[in-house]
Amino acid sequence: MKILLINPPNSGKSIPEEQFGITSIKAIFRGEPLALEVLAGNLYDHDVEILDLKVEPPSALMETVHRFMPDIVGITGVTCEANSLIRIAQKIKTDPMGQKIIVVAGGHHASCDPGYFNIDVIDYIVCGIGKQSFRQLVQTLESGQAVNLQGVAKTSPGSPLTFVPRKFTFEDLVDDRPPRYDLVKAYRDTYVMGGIGKAGFVVTAYGCVHSCAFCSIPNITDRYLTHSIDSSINCFKQLEDVSLIRCVDANTFGHISFAKKFASAIIKSGVKKKIVADVRADTIVNHPDVIELWQKAGLAAVVIGFEEIDDSRLNYFNKKSDVSTNIKALQWLKTSGLKVIGDFIVSPDYRHTDFERLETFIQQHEIELPVPSILTPIPGTPLFKMMKHKIEIRDLAYYTFSNAVTKTALNKEVFYSLYAGLFQKFHKHINKTQ
Repeated sequence: MKILLINPPNSGKSIPEEQFGITSIKAIFRGEPLALEVLAGNLYDHDVEILDLKVEPPSALMETVHRFMPDIVGITGVTCEANSLIRIAQKIKTDPMGQKIIVVAGGHHASCDPGYFNIDVIDYIVCGIGKQSFRQLVQTLESGQAVNLQGVAKTSPGSPLTFVPRKFTFEDLVDDRPPRYDLVKAYRDTYVMGGIGKAGFVVTAYGCVHSCAFCSIPNITDRYLTHSIDSSINCFKQLEDVSLIRCVDANTFGHISFAKKFASAIIKSGVKKKIVADVRADTIVNHPDVIELWQKAGLAAVVIGFEEIDDSRLNYFNKKSDVSTNIKALQWLKTSGLKVIGDFIVSPDYRHTDFERLETFIQQHEIELPVPSILTPIPGTPLFKMMKHKIEIRDLAYYTFSNAVTKTALNKEVFYSLYAGLFQKFHKHINKTQ
């Protein structure tokens, strides 16, 4: 079958830009569509193309559909791209040639809130890890049989969406089928990380061993699954055109013993890449030897979710860590030579003193790339249930982590001006690379 996989355009909206003319904090996603490359890797006996609308102009959508004439179109999307995903489906389905095309929605938002896509322009929804279930859907459709697959929902507009969730195992990773990096070769030079540069993406693990209230990862898989070490190193080698690898796992160090073996294998393999990976502060404090081993393997920067500088807020997020642990990790990192990308959450109830304390914390601990995001309750997460009654903005295009979708304690213009001030002070060097 002919299968077109689509990455939607940057489509998030910006309250600070629309209402106050503040353009310095508009969210732009430039990473490669790894989820689609992963799907394509398991469609080895089908004709597959990837269309990245974050790179291509809007006109490329129907031009590609008319040229390629796919049997199936799969569209991914995070929450702020959900409406864009639907608009793409509508364009395809309302085109005379597109009416026979089967449209499938997948990705983060489909996994968090599948019912959102229970509409007439979408035929099926794939929830969670789709590498195996999407292939099974393609095979079933090709055979003409009725679709009755775990993790796949057939849409039923006007009626509740019903399907059997999939219990994911190692088999769902299809470890022997690597991502089709070749399908985005034409786009490779556009895939950069702010403040870091050109990067290639590798997924070594799915899920997380923790359950932070704001995180959507548990909706992808309810357990922590790792690719084999050989498979991950093979991905490193395939990305021969890039010197920097971004491990896009929620937590590359979820299993410490595995992380040690992985780093040792990278060193033994002779692969010479700079690596950026996510790690928790308590992992650094409790297992500094593992981080040192990873440095020998090429680890150049770590992404750490410090989230907050207040223990009560960290408890609210179910972070299962504290500020003192964050500080200990930063003290160790200061002498390590590793670049620190620190994620922080700015709550809508922040006041002047909260912004000042956060700025002081970042300066005191010399965090090189602080990334402050506004607390956003993503549908399907525990945080969404906790904050549902406070939500004022329902348009998902604003769920970019740079908009407050609940009421702010400060005047909105003041809140966004202070938030933008953090970017202006700490992100000048990042903006120069974009």
